[in-house]
Amino acid sequence: MNRNLCPIHFLLYNINMRTTEKVLISSITTMRIGGVAKYVVEVEQPNEVVEAVEFAEFYRLPIFILGGGANTIGRDEGFNGVILINRMRGVTLTEVPEGFRLKAMGGEVWDEIVRVACERGLTGIEALSKIPGLTGAAPVQNIGAYGQEIADTLESIEVLDLATKTLKTLKKEDLGFSYRKSLLNTTARGRYFVISVTLLLKKGQMSKPFYNSIETYAADKGLSDFSPMGIREIVSAIRADKLPDPKFKASAGSFFKNVYLSEEETEKAKDKGLPVYEGKDGRKINAGWLIEKAGFSGKVLHGFRVNEKAALVLINESATTYAELAAARAEIVGGVYDKFGFWLEQEPVEIA
Repeated sequence: MNRNLCPIHFLLYNINMRTTEKVLISSITTMRIGGVAKYVVEVEQPNEVVEAVEFAEFYRLPIFILGGGANTIGRDEGFNGVILINRMRGVTLTEVPEGFRLKAMGGEVWDEIVRVACERGLTGIEALSKIPGLTGAAPVQNIGAYGQEIADTLESIEVLDLATKTLKTLKKEDLGFSYRKSLLNTTARGRYFVISVTLLLKKGQMSKPFYNSIETYAADKGLSDFSPMGIREIVSAIRADKLPDPKFKASAGSFFKNVYLSEEETEKAKDKGLPVYEGKDGRKINAGWLIEKAGFSGKVLHGFRVNEKAALVLINESATTYAELAAARAEIVGGVYDKFGFWLEQEPVEIA
């Protein structure tokens, strides 16, 4: 191929693949900061992913895979490469001896998949309602909320290996799931493009005891419907009250991860009277509690407000740069460490 050929012409020969030059990252991520990305490519078929990868390789450009932009931060310098966005659509539901196998393409909106399952009385992902983003991004960070995580029901994912340009199926046991982690965002970060996600769901409902927030809300409202749709409605109401809708208020969702403790740290935390919770992956302290008790709840730092009702969340009220975010983050992390001796870790990934 002639390396002098205009890059955009190489991509646009496929009319199904949308390619845009010089896109502000602030316009495609929900925190609404970040400079210019050289190219953004929206793909609707696996072969288009291969074409985009070959294009990036030919022009020696890095690739970043973006979902719905809700758990992603742009930097001021932008991204001199190709951002791939999954637009593959389709959902199938099949009854099998173990329950119901739900297969969703990676470009489907995650909350729509939860709605489909709940409408059919299927349990397993109802507590994951209203988590923003696309389905293909869900297994990357093992999304979780209110006592459920996608690792609980995920059976397999179909991926395109960007290194070999081949389709593969990765099973749950291949993915190394843990708290907000998987193979996809650790040792194989950026290697796999998620084509589809297959879940194994069952008829029924969540088992008690429920997560404290659900129990409290149901008791306060006198609710007793804990079917999948009932839990979905409760979770949706809780999230609407505590968490800003990124469509209307710029935010990347939960900005800090909860703090997991060793046995020694657990004893020290308990001696100090700190609230330690038993999680699926071990003992933890809620990062939002640490931020609130360190005195940051409701404060505005460099254009970012610490959400009063959920201190894990930073709302971008007036900031326009990553530098402002870095300054706000440093104040919060430093303040929590000074008061409690724990370092907070950022949850959203950064485009680089």
